[in-house]
Amino acid sequence: VSTHFNTGGITTYILTLVKGFIQRGHKVIVVSSGGELVDCLQQMGGAHMKMDILTKSELDPKIYLTAFKLRKIVKEKNIDVIHSHTRVTQVLGQVLSFLTKIPYVATCHGFYKLRLSRRWWPCWGDAAIAISPPVQKHLIKDFGVPEKKIFLVHNGIDVSRFPVPDERSREEKRRQHGLSGHLVIGIIARLADVKGHSVLVRALPKVLRKFSNAKLLIVGNGKEEENLRRLVQQLDLGEYVTFMSMVNRTAEILPLFDVSVLPSLDEGLGISIMEAQIMSVPVIATNVGGIPSLVKDGQTGLLVPPNDADALAEAIIKVVSDKELARRLGAQAREFILKEFNSDLMVEDTLEVYRKVIDGKK
Repeated sequence: VSTHFNTGGITTYILTLVKGFIQRGHKVIVVSSGGELVDCLQQMGGAHMKMDILTKSELDPKIYLTAFKLRKIVKEKNIDVIHSHTRVTQVLGQVLSFLTKIPYVATCHGFYKLRLSRRWWPCWGDAAIAISPPVQKHLIKDFGVPEKKIFLVHNGIDVSRFPVPDERSREEKRRQHGLSGHLVIGIIARLADVKGHSVLVRALPKVLRKFSNAKLLIVGNGKEEENLRRLVQQLDLGEYVTFMSMVNRTAEILPLFDVSVLPSLDEGLGISIMEAQIMSVPVIATNVGGIPSLVKDGQTGLLVPPNDADALAEAIIKVVSDKELARRLGAQAREFILKEFNSDLMVEDTLEVYRKVIDGKK
């Protein structure tokens, strides 16, 4: 169950799980308010059920009405486990589990605000999946979730979706986007304060003083777009920054990048980092949240302090000035993701969590 099925980290996570579950002979139904990636889900053999649950309020009556609608469907379809991914759908999952006595699992994709509603009605389910050790600690320390109910399952990447392009096809893509001859700094993330886009924009002038052919490609949608465009104009960077809407397949965009940057102020793990790493694109990211689980400084990328435009600029300059360093960071990152964060591990570990909560209900 997810609030929507539009492009983003949670949807990517669900699609990866669905593909793995179906390959192993399981049946999957995704409930959401819909989105542009429903077709992708259905093409891989997953079923989609559209319900009106697009809300940010956990008190919205539509959540509880949907739970009662789904109660009958859960029984008819012989559903074994309910799995939720957002606060709204965690409430929905908890209510539905109460109505049906079917076990319920919640994946925690990041860090939550310490609201009273979380304490009064936690809705962590029979098991909570944390996507990184910092998220696991956050659940224990800030919300008192019993450690025995939390399972650490890292996000995994479906390697088949991210082939490493050769130099010829990479250059052709850059030419098609008018980026041939440019040094391309890229970021793929929703346009939100927490992702740190403004820090990257403020770092750009220092990079341009060293590399006048630099271009910043901002890929994503979100409420911060207007503020970011205003900042770009204030710094007179209009000709050096390009905004692009979020794409369904980031593998089509990543070959454009010379370096991929994620200057988040907080981050559960960072699927966009993993996607860049699996395509051997060198990564620079902030030393926050679960990011250090992916970016080992000097080995699988470079880490910088959060909200530090100067340090970010220096790291970008360091990587793009040294082609051998960029190549080594990209190659080592790909090997690391293949070994530690592939989708098979995520799918099998998630299925194990399901088995445990199902057995616990017997």
